[in-house]
Amino acid sequence: MTAENISNWLLQFKFATGIAQILGLLVSALYLAGLAWLANYAAKRFINSVIHPLIHKSGAQWDDKLAEHRVLIRFSHIVPAAIIHFFAPTLFETHPQLIAFCQVVVNIYLIVIALLIIDGVLNFCRAIWDRLPVGKRFPAKSFIQAAKLVINLVGCIFILSAILGKSPLVLFSGLGAVTAILLLIFKDAILGLVAGFQLSVNNMVMVGDWIEMPGSGADGDVIDVSLTTVKVQNWDKTITTIPTYALISDSFKNWRGMSESGGRRIKRSLQIDLRTIQFADETLLERFKRINILRPYLESKLDDIQHYNANVADDFSELINGRRLTNVGTFRAYCVAYLRNHPKIHQSGMTLLVRQLPPTQTGLPIELYAFANDTAWANFEDIQGDIFDHLLSILPEFALGAFQAPSGADLEKAGARLITAN
Repeated sequence: MTAENISNWLLQFKFATGIAQILGLLVSALYLAGLAWLANYAAKRFINSVIHPLIHKSGAQWDDKLAEHRVLIRFSHIVPAAIIHFFAPTLFETHPQLIAFCQVVVNIYLIVIALLIIDGVLNFCRAIWDRLPVGKRFPAKSFIQAAKLVINLVGCIFILSAILGKSPLVLFSGLGAVTAILLLIFKDAILGLVAGFQLSVNNMVMVGDWIEMPGSGADGDVIDVSLTTVKVQNWDKTITTIPTYALISDSFKNWRGMSESGGRRIKRSLQIDLRTIQFADETLLERFKRINILRPYLESKLDDIQHYNANVADDFSELINGRRLTNVGTFRAYCVAYLRNHPKIHQSGMTLLVRQLPPTQTGLPIELYAFANDTAWANFEDIQGDIFDHLLSILPEFALGAFQAPSGADLEKAGARLITAN
């Protein structure tokens, strides 16, 4: 049945010729639209009822991504386009302009469907890539977005060529004249593409990395790397968005090396009160000898001192004569031995030392430099806290005291003593 036949049938009911033609075209258009909708519905039902269940029943897991990203469903939209393409010339055989219009609509529709199918295929490829071990090191999101941008731009050119009735080559040749405008419009995308390529090739940042970028207010885990932006979830759960190219043009700190090494650095000082530093007399030496982990150090050091002093004829009744152990030096040796025997400290392959820094107005800094074998933040803080709790508590055993600036309470006590004395 054509639009002409419907018009002739309506003329039998005394309809005006113009109205009969309009109604004939309208009924034919509704018939064609309904047929196209039914064909699309049947194609979708077939894919959902037959093909998708077969995919889910298969042993492979990669093909489940085809259903998840609706790749096959998008092919069903080709069916109504084919229906319109084949039936429009028959229904509107006496209206060549309407047939030409339908062909233009079908061509545009097919281009859009092709873009959607390609989009789904790219999403499917990205999902497969992200599941591979290499996908975590080289995320494909920025490259997929760049590919989508280029493909959609080409698709828009094909749509314009279908509307204008011109060859796509004519429009492509005209792109040279608007290159500067396109570069301005897609500046961020182009910079992001280049930056994303450099980030991936050089393995500079990936999802899950902890990065610090003070200039952008970022300090936390990377949760997304896209064509134009990198999203960082800070430790206070806020989200910082950084332009991708900023990671190339500016400096940032990536803590991934710390996580992969399995060690997290402890670098903290104890401020020793200078007034408590002294030579170790016999009383102190006897106290030191009762500390088990110090015995190897004391045996070696005391033998060395005794051998040295035996070759020096002098009066050793004074501590200043000859070589003597000091309480602060012995404390440093204790810190080293304590760290060497600590189960939560890396004992090989990573630096472990206890050093004395230049004295300051706040005392003598004794710095511990070691690596905990647990990189989790909470666990690391527990390990570091336990170590310094112990060392601060053990200071009196070495006749040492930690420096603490006078507070209001100290000044109040001093004033009360002065008043009492007067």
